[in-house]
Amino acid sequence: MVWVLLLLLAWAVAGAACTRLCLAAVRAAAVDENAGQGHDLTLYEAAFLSGGPGRVADLTMVSMARQRRLVLAHTGWATVVDPRGRDEMERSVIGAIGPDGQSRIAPARASAAAADAVGGLADRLVRAGLAVPDGARTTVAAGVRQVRVAAVAVLALGAIALLMPATPDMPRNLVALWFALPLALTLSCLAIARVEVHPYSRWASPAGQRLLGALARRTGGPGDDRTYLTSVAVRGIRAVGEPDLRAAFAHREQYGRD
Repeated sequence: MVWVLLLLLAWAVAGAACTRLCLAAVRAAAVDENAGQGHDLTLYEAAFLSGGPGRVADLTMVSMARQRRLVLAHTGWATVVDPRGRDEMERSVIGAIGPDGQSRIAPARASAAAADAVGGLADRLVRAGLAVPDGARTTVAAGVRQVRVAAVAVLALGAIALLMPATPDMPRNLVALWFALPLALTLSCLAIARVEVHPYSRWASPAGQRLLGALARRTGGPGDDRTYLTSVAVRGIRAVGEPDLRAAFAHREQYGRD
């Protein structure tokens, strides 16, 4: 019977998705709970854990722009005012802009995000247990998405089975009950993941997420420059209040978002 084949397919889809999510959750829980103790996050580290390499490049550009060492025009161009970078991240941004001292923001941002300085920062965070290793990145979040897709697939397969001509030995309500079982599996996995491993992070390990939360609580008053840059590190360009500066970064979409 065709509905049996559809049921087997539904179980295969649901089982594979739920297994992947469970394995990802186990790997995430296996991270050393003591990782990061006594570690004070820098703004670059907070930016990476919150939004990855692109966020580090954004933070560096915003920081330099606030110090008037880099001009970010609302037209999407970056112009270097002070060619002497104060750290390796700033030197990466200046190098990405190029020897002419002027470049479109989007390609400069993409190049700075791929620089060795950001790669070294990522490696240090992974070794400290604060960042998700590159090979395992997005596993929990991707697992949750796959289980959601599986739930929709089970519903679709069940609907197809119910639309097929009924047989005397298998009433439609019993067919629906059989398909309800893999659907219940996917929904229960999503519910457990929501409770046990939420929020899902692409970049930060559980220890890294705890440090990000502590960093947000330690920031100063609303007028403090470090508070402003911390907001940019954690929330991205949407935390920038200046309209011209926000407009400058609006031209980066063709090279990818946070």
